[in-house]
Amino acid sequence: MRPPRRTRAPQCCEARSGEAGERVLAVRGILHVDMDAFFASIEQRDHPEYRGKPVMVGAPPDRRGIIATCSYEARKFGIHSAMPSRTAGRLCPHGIYLPPDGKKYAAESREILAILRKFTPEVEPVSIDEAFLDVTASRSVFGDAVEIARKIKARIFHERGLTASVGVASNKFLAKIASDLNKPDGLTVIAEEDKEAVLAPLSVGRLWGVGRVTRDALEKHGYRTIGDLQKADPQHLRPLVGSRAQHLVDLARGKDARPVETAVETKSIGSEHTFETDTDDLLLLKRTLWGHAEKVARELRKQNLAARSATLKLRYADFATITRQTTFAQPTQDETALYEPLERRLADEKIGRRKIRLIGLTARALEPPSIQLDLFDPSAEKRRRLAQAVDDLRAKLGSRAIRRLGD
Repeated sequence: MRPPRRTRAPQCCEARSGEAGERVLAVRGILHVDMDAFFASIEQRDHPEYRGKPVMVGAPPDRRGIIATCSYEARKFGIHSAMPSRTAGRLCPHGIYLPPDGKKYAAESREILAILRKFTPEVEPVSIDEAFLDVTASRSVFGDAVEIARKIKARIFHERGLTASVGVASNKFLAKIASDLNKPDGLTVIAEEDKEAVLAPLSVGRLWGVGRVTRDALEKHGYRTIGDLQKADPQHLRPLVGSRAQHLVDLARGKDARPVETAVETKSIGSEHTFETDTDDLLLLKRTLWGHAEKVARELRKQNLAARSATLKLRYADFATITRQTTFAQPTQDETALYEPLERRLADEKIGRRKIRLIGLTARALEPPSIQLDLFDPSAEKRRRLAQAVDDLRAKLGSRAIRRLGD
């Protein structure tokens, strides 16, 4: 295997270590580690014949669905994550299209996190392929933040055969921006004295919390770059972004006081499905919704969580998307409790008039399950025990080992 590539940085950023590196990161040393084309890179590592070739992980090009991720070779053809697979197939018909292997990727993610935790216990996983680290207290053991970043990259490569891009800065927002500046296999530092200059030319859409609608509103009023927001008066922004005005100006100026959170709570658990062909078959929609309810309830029980609310998501053939929410009297982790109120909301949507492309269910407002429900519903404990028994059997025999009558 080739050795990790040399550290690279844009002209306005420097990758430095020793006394100079510590001076620019004197307050906090925050790293953002972002694995490069994670799923595709794992497949290329495990299958040498795929190396150097365009690899797409996701739905095959002859079916509806999206590309979860793609190799950098594939990106040269204009392919990117979340692109419809059929579009990718037209752009790169000779590419290698692979189904995702969730178990393998999750196991690899755990291995990467284990490496990160050897350098600091302050690790905040953001997703399956990225994490924040606070290495402030680790500098006396492993060297300054830049040196720690180098060691992490080398260790990931030599132990796992994968590359990562790492951003180093004094806060999470800057570290995240930095890791994205020199992909793949980059190491970029944003120094305190450089931060506003680095951020200034970037689109306002790069700020956390600025989606397409907010970006369009800001651009309409002349705020096209982060540099424009650096000079803005928060009071003038309030009509556009409300109470977030001061926060966005702070981010634009490189200020972010949020800590690295080592125990991030699960905020929601969801499941959704895109149909091969748009459908108005209400029975099919209900059966699919029930499958989502089973899957979400099983994950709730696995994580020992219960939901106070749940959301039905429908995407129509024209890509218009609606959501319908229900709130429970008591938090639940029962599939029937999740399904029944949303099934009624589904029936209210008069499906026959418009065809459905996607249906999903998400459990929200999660908390530890309450024993209160059992006190008021004698059958709840029986259902819970039965569900747990089914979960255990499925874990041993496979998810389709036990099926409902009629499935």
